[in-house]
Amino acid sequence: MYSIRTASLNDVETIRRIADKTWWEAYSPILEKEQIAFMLGEIYSVEKITSQIEDNTQTYLILEEDGKSVAFAAYSPRDEDPEIYKLHKLYCLPETQGKGYGKILINAVVQKTLEAGKHTLDLNVNRYNKAKDFYERMGFSVAYEEDIPIGPYWMNDYVMRKEL
Repeated sequence: MYSIRTASLNDVETIRRIADKTWWEAYSPILEKEQIAFMLGEIYSVEKITSQIEDNTQTYLILEEDGKSVAFAAYSPRDEDPEIYKLHKLYCLPETQGKGYGKILINAVVQKTLEAGKHTLDLNVNRYNKAKDFYERMGFSVAYEEDIPIGPYWMNDYVMRKEL
């Protein structure tokens, strides 16, 4: 049994815990451990997540299984084009992968995008991340590539798009 709710400031540590556990498993095969640690510190600092929730610059959805938070997604309109929504984050605890929670969260973000009157959803995925196949099964296709500096590192991503 699962439920989805919008995250509040009380969920910051939960988001950080899920990200920490998930990132090491997802990215260890493709990134150096120093880069993973750096990016977790940058993207998932208490201050960063708190300000995203307080300022409503990203909306976080928490998926709970039997009352335990096991996955989250974060989305918003794109800064450079508010007609396009962006799925910024989608992470499910490793032990829950295969239960369909990623699909459920994507569908929830699709619904929120449509409710906002928008019809395009983008996401970034590392070019070497096996999650790309999952996103393709969910109807996303590669729109373009982009390389984003983050500190001394680079995120080498595909930007994937789904028309709704």
